[in-house]
Amino acid sequence: MTDPKGRPAEVLAHAAAAPGFMPADEGQALFDHATEVGTNGPDGPWLEVGSYCGKSACYLGAAAEAVGRQLFALDHHRGSEENQDGWEHHDPDLVDPATGLMDTLPAFRRTIHGAGLEGTVVALVGDSPSVATVWRTPLALLFIDGGHGSEPAHQDYEGWVPHLAIGGFLFIHDVFEDPADGGRPPFEIFCRAMGSLAFTAVDAVGSLRVLRRIDLGI
Repeated sequence: MTDPKGRPAEVLAHAAAAPGFMPADEGQALFDHATEVGTNGPDGPWLEVGSYCGKSACYLGAAAEAVGRQLFALDHHRGSEENQDGWEHHDPDLVDPATGLMDTLPAFRRTIHGAGLEGTVVALVGDSPSVATVWRTPLALLFIDGGHGSEPAHQDYEGWVPHLAIGGFLFIHDVFEDPADGGRPPFEIFCRAMGSLAFTAVDAVGSLRVLRRIDLGI
């Protein structure tokens, strides 16, 4: 495990205190493996799908800043299914009173500003499949943590995995082998990746799975 000092340590402390659903050990694993990608992996930007209030973007952003990479943080900021009113992870403070809709973008911007990462983390506000369709730059790192329903999870996989370069790392969050522990779609796309023979497993920390792309076939 990397023992960051100085500026990375400050950002990681900010990440740990930020609102969100990333446990500290999984966040540390994001930072450690992202640092490895930035040091020894292929050229190219990094992209996360599903930013919520910016917690995971801080973990990845700390690594990106340290190794001179750029992280694109993609989210429509209207909240996933589980964030809506009446669901377990709904936060009424994140509802825009003018529209009555979830809007996590202001919280995300505060988090990134507070971490001093505005020069490293670029917010992309939009629908994941729409942005994936027009994206052209090969990615060195892809983190999938968007909507956990079946359709959005598989759309994220199908839209973004083809953009991941050989040698690039794929992170998938909320992968639970036991259905009693969590929803199935993240586990399903993890199985798709491993079943494709295009990836090799690198690490598993909590519900975070880390894979490296070894072939273009998916």
